[in-house]
Amino acid sequence: MTKQTLGIAGILGFLLTWELIPRLGLVEARFLPPASEVLGALAVDFQLTAFWVAVGETLMAWFIGLATAVLLAVVVGFLVGSSPFLRRFTNSTVEFLRPIPSVALIPLAVLMFGVKIESSLMLIVYASFWQVFIQALYGVADVDNVAMQTAKSYGLNTASRIRYVVFPTALPYLMTGVRLAASVALILAITAQLVIGSPGLGREIALAQSGGVISGMYALIVATGLIGVLINMLMRLIERKTLSWHSSIRSEVFV
Repeated sequence: MTKQTLGIAGILGFLLTWELIPRLGLVEARFLPPASEVLGALAVDFQLTAFWVAVGETLMAWFIGLATAVLLAVVVGFLVGSSPFLRRFTNSTVEFLRPIPSVALIPLAVLMFGVKIESSLMLIVYASFWQVFIQALYGVADVDNVAMQTAKSYGLNTASRIRYVVFPTALPYLMTGVRLAASVALILAITAQLVIGSPGLGREIALAQSGGVISGMYALIVATGLIGVLINMLMRLIERKTLSWHSSIRSEVFV
């Protein structure tokens, strides 16, 4: 049995279990509507302009926040990682800031930006930055010293050494960081909209819950899950295309 067949069987099994739980009275249907009812509500949502507007707002916050975080993390990561002094100098600060949950910054974000998209972006950038930054540090640290010395002996300047020696070595690490950051960015986008009330699917979920539209609430939750799956598939594809020359991707192809 192939992976795809097993995956489809798992999804069908999950939906069947979900359908039976409220039908058999194990959980009241007002708290957990049957899967068929939720999927019906999702099909209705697909026909609504307001739904796609909310999806667009969520994806816009996700993309802007992720792109900003990746750009900052790559620049700062390469700068800090290339200097032993800066690595030692910033180590304690990084270890202090990195574990702080992004949701703990929600009050600060609301004070600074209110319920606008900037509040969501602040949380997304903060959470996603560390995923890529740490990977950038690992990637720069993994550069072969012999290769660097050889590049210097051939007269390559700093920019050329970064382009031809450091970047190819760090790229697999960076792609892993970006893939992880993409998932984190979506989680924070939904969380910020849910808690702060900035525009997007998160706010629509909160409105459906407060309005007692439970099937619609679950439908929106399923929609966010589908978006997460699509984003992960996209990032996997980009990673495979970008690292098609790398041994890890080649071994995947031949397995």
